[in-house]
Amino acid sequence: MSRQKKNNFVPLVALVGGGLLLIVAAFMLANQTPAAAPTQEAAFVEEVYPEIQRVSIDEAKAALDSNSAVFVDVRSAEAYQASHISGAVNIPSEELEARLGELNKAQWIITYCT
Repeated sequence: MSRQKKNNFVPLVALVGGGLLLIVAAFMLANQTPAAAPTQEAAFVEEVYPEIQRVSIDEAKAALDSNSAVFVDVRSAEAYQASHISGAVNIPSEELEARLGELNKAQWIITYCT
């Protein structure tokens, strides 16, 4: 009789363990951050301005570390004040055309908005 109880216990443990595994897997999938897909705006900009060089995050980080680029934050002054890349210049996108003269065209200029 004790042998029969042991045999019933093993499937029960396997069932509960499997169920817990499924719950953990579902939780991990639900909390997984999706890969960043290009926004419609980014795709539009790339289509309209194909001559503008795109900069990867790794390239931007290397430029920041080596101080080889000027970073221009094109968000609003309020967003810039909340947080920004150290040393970045704030020129909101709606003012960019009028304020281009403030930038040295000989320097590598990296704009960002997020």
